[in-house]
Amino acid sequence: MTSTSKARLQLLGAALLFSTGGAAIKAAEFTGWQIASFRSGFAALALLLVVPGARRAWTLQQPESKLWPVVLIGGTYAGCLILFVLANRLTTAANTIYLQSTAPLYVLLLAPWLLKEPVRRGDVRFMLAVGLGLMLFFVGVDQPRVTAPDPAAGNLLAVISGFFWALTVCGLRWLTARPGRGLPIAAVTSGNLTAFLVTLPFALPLGAHSLAEWSVVVYLGVFQIALAYVLVANAIAHIPALEASMILLIEPVLNPVWAWLLQGEVPGIWALIGGAIILGATTARSWAERRVEIPVT
Repeated sequence: MTSTSKARLQLLGAALLFSTGGAAIKAAEFTGWQIASFRSGFAALALLLVVPGARRAWTLQQPESKLWPVVLIGGTYAGCLILFVLANRLTTAANTIYLQSTAPLYVLLLAPWLLKEPVRRGDVRFMLAVGLGLMLFFVGVDQPRVTAPDPAAGNLLAVISGFFWALTVCGLRWLTARPGRGLPIAAVTSGNLTAFLVTLPFALPLGAHSLAEWSVVVYLGVFQIALAYVLVANAIAHIPALEASMILLIEPVLNPVWAWLLQGEVPGIWALIGGAIILGATTARSWAERRVEIPVT
């Protein structure tokens, strides 16, 4: 098997793992705070054990000037991770992933300030399209249901999660331009560790849970976050950015499908239209720009 074929399979596997997040979060017999805490705790542990770069950045030889950006960007990623879980527990999986997929809109708004990257005419068209898709989620309020008891609150948390993911993307892009190996993966690990520690007080007391119930949370941390990230990191150097971005779009497409198959959750019509506009705009921009952003929630 060629390196390109292997990379395609790795990206496909990562996208499939990422896409199971919504359904698995809803299936876990824990509170939202407990899922957010232990999902990230298991992810941080797996990354520290498996990925050398996740440990290398924290050696005593590293100057403090390299570590504080890692901690800061890890904090924004922690916010994204926590809000993604809480949003999934309150609104539909489709609404959560589509609203978080508005992150490129915020990246474009933040890039001139944080990265000194100018906004171009094509970017403005993209922002208008994503903004239209975003507004459609708030045209009508979905009725509460078992798997989405407070859609309005969940939608708001998903929007904020997208903003935190945009900050994380800008931060990771900035880290890649700095000298030093393993800084982005260290930030991802730091974010998961921060999310675990921040949410832990709200996750206690745990109560009694079966091995099967714990296995869902372990899956979310070890496979849906840690393994998926490792697959993306290994594959991205061997495949064109355009093709990689197209493969990774499988995540927001399949995410609501798993929730429908496993929980019988059907998104509202406005959410489907808004999501189609957001994904269509993102696909068109990826095709034009031939760049890829790497998801890790």
